Amino acid sequence: MKLTGNLRKMGSSLDGARALYQLRMSDVLDSLPEVELNTWVGHTVRMQWEGKIHCVETGKSIKKTYGEGMSFDAWRVSPRAVESIIRPELSRIHEGIALRDMEWEMEHHNKPHYVYLSHTSGVKVGVTRTSNVPSRWIDQGAVQAVAIAETPYRQLAGEMEVALKEHFNDRTQWQAMLKRVDPSSVDLEALREEVFDLLGADYDDFYRYDDGVTAIAYPVLQYPAKISSLKLEKMPELESQLVGIKGQYLLFGNGMVFNVRSHAGYRVSLERLD
Repeated sequence: MKLTGNLRKMGSSLDGARALYQLRMSDVLDSLPEVELNTWVGHTVRMQWEGKIHCVETGKSIKKTYGEGMSFDAWRVSPRAVESIIRPELSRIHEGIALRDMEWEMEHHNKPHYVYLSHTSGVKVGVTRTSNVPSRWIDQGAVQAVAIAETPYRQLAGEMEVALKEHFNDRTQWQAMLKRVDPSSVDLEALREEVFDLLGADYDDFYRYDDGVTAIAYPVLQYPAKISSLKLEKMPELESQLVGIKGQYLLFGNGMVFNVRSHAGYRVSLERLD
């Protein structure tokens, strides 16, 4: 099976506790059929970059990406690069004030959001729209996660996240995440109780007391002993056994790991050889 197109962030879902991945590609801007990637794990894969990148917003041929696959001009104006994505506490759309695009921010940021704890490389606090769960947790390589609060709009969730950053990381150490992580080393339910105490009664109306912890198992046959990150500009062709998928990374038997999300817009061919 050989596929050719411009990469997009992998799709993901849960079947019980098992993470399922879908390869998403476009012919410049036209979406191509998704391919179930779990069935590729254990097989030899050849990946070749054609030397082309197309902006995921405009389709323009570019030499460098900004954000997730955008040209610089698109990144400057796209609502998908609005500052409140990285810093949700800055959102003001619930007040009727848009930072960049009224319609987009109403649709994406003036909607219910979770504040959550996840276990990735360690414990982290995060914010996401409720409709993004569980894919958000899978994308960051969490082995378990739990919602601690649900808010009616993004800014309030961001406010709670800011308060919790004094006690929890809000970043994932990707190299550690790509190693084997023991879920039993962290008790998220106990930590959720600590969060309620830290935030106090001001947010009591939003706490989720009874949500269970979501466990996530990844299709990984072998974790890398030593990690080497693959960048297509430096290594435009790779042929190796695909030994796993975790987060937005493809893990290869030669120790190379490939961040699909950071290569959005790159035009590649992918072929399963056996």
